Amino acid sequence: MSKGEYRVGTDFNPTGEFMVTHIKELAAELIDVIEKISFDAPRHPASHGEIVRLKALAQTAIEEGAMWAVKAATKPAPEMKED
Repeated sequence: MSKGEYRVGTDFNPTGEFMVTHIKELAAELIDVIEKISFDAPRHPASHGEIVRLKALAQTAIEEGAMWAVKAATKPAPEMKED
């Protein structure tokens, strides 16, 4: 299991909805791409610690975005109460 798959829980989809699977797979893939950003690339003037921080922030934002997207795809409409 990759870091992205673990972070977004690609193996958890109790409803089996395609859109949930799709959202999680795409988010996991992007997290994994970010994980591959090199620390020693000459184009990165930032320190090792700064690169680690930026990668973590990006991955967390994607994880959070996937959570909200899954909620949007699965949340039922509210029940309206009669007055």
